Amino acid sequence: MSHSLEMNALLVDAANAPLRLVSIDRPAPAAGQVLVRIKASGINPLDAKIRAGQAGHARQPLPAILGMDLAGVVEALGEGVSGWAVGDEVYGLATGIGGAQGSLAEFAAVDARLLARKPANLSMREAAALPLVLITAWEGLVDRARVGADQSVLIHGGAGGVGHVAVQIAKAFGARVFATGSAMQQAQIENFGATFIDYRQQGVEEYVALHTAGEGFDIVYDTVGGETLDRSFQAARIYHGHVLSCLGWGQHSLAPLSFRGATYSGVFTLLPLLTGHGREHHGQILAQAARLIEAGQLKPLLDPRRFTLQTAEEAYTLLAGGAAQGRLVIEI
Repeated sequence: MSHSLEMNALLVDAANAPLRLVSIDRPAPAAGQVLVRIKASGINPLDAKIRAGQAGHARQPLPAILGMDLAGVVEALGEGVSGWAVGDEVYGLATGIGGAQGSLAEFAAVDARLLARKPANLSMREAAALPLVLITAWEGLVDRARVGADQSVLIHGGAGGVGHVAVQIAKAFGARVFATGSAMQQAQIENFGATFIDYRQQGVEEYVALHTAGEGFDIVYDTVGGETLDRSFQAARIYHGHVLSCLGWGQHSLAPLSFRGATYSGVFTLLPLLTGHGREHHGQILAQAARLIEAGQLKPLLDPRRFTLQTAEEAYTLLAGGAAQGRLVIEI
């Protein structure tokens, strides 16, 4: 173990500036926090938006150390922390929002309530790929829609970050799962247990008629936004349908939803990090999901390429260009 009081981190000085490797003071855990020695940091599209100065809702001013998702080892405990010990392996959505230091660093002091024990059957790299997308999928399907056995669930964007996790969660809860994607994503979607729908070849009315006899799906989760949310309203089951979206930007007419007597819930995963309310629930979600992971019912889709702090810029280039073949992770 290093006895240095400094650490390496990647700093973004201003909007669209390059990632700069710096040596800064190692943080100390405050009351209620643990110091985590970070082994891997997941990259999300929101990180790229923060870097570009386009994510005001994340309240992460620049200059900043990016990174929200992490996996690592507990290095030290702050005052009043119980339930954790030095050496525990953890994962969580715990950094890089609301002015907090991000996870593209060797250490971070984080709220202990946001963490859960890393699933034993995942590597640090795999675990770091999951927290944001996992919590987002879980809050929609489990917390809002109460997904259960024999329900029909449609996931828009079934091969995406949130989408591929949502497919697996719905399947683990016993639902009949359908997912939209492009033809090249069919094998991935079917591998995760969903019936594939090619959104470029089938319109809403066509696949609602084919898969639900025109009644609509019990749960529709939009992970794409824009026109896909409008189509989600049309795909909801009459009277009992529930539409979810984690990308409810823009202007949308609720009339198609109202005409079906269906309901809508928005999912804003960052709320506990920004307000302090409900942080324990994030840790609880990750702990419950860990049981599904260890039972073989949930796994992340990772891009096969490996990155470090020194090559992280390459990962961000892949993300910006839409060339990633799964979740991108920086190993530290």
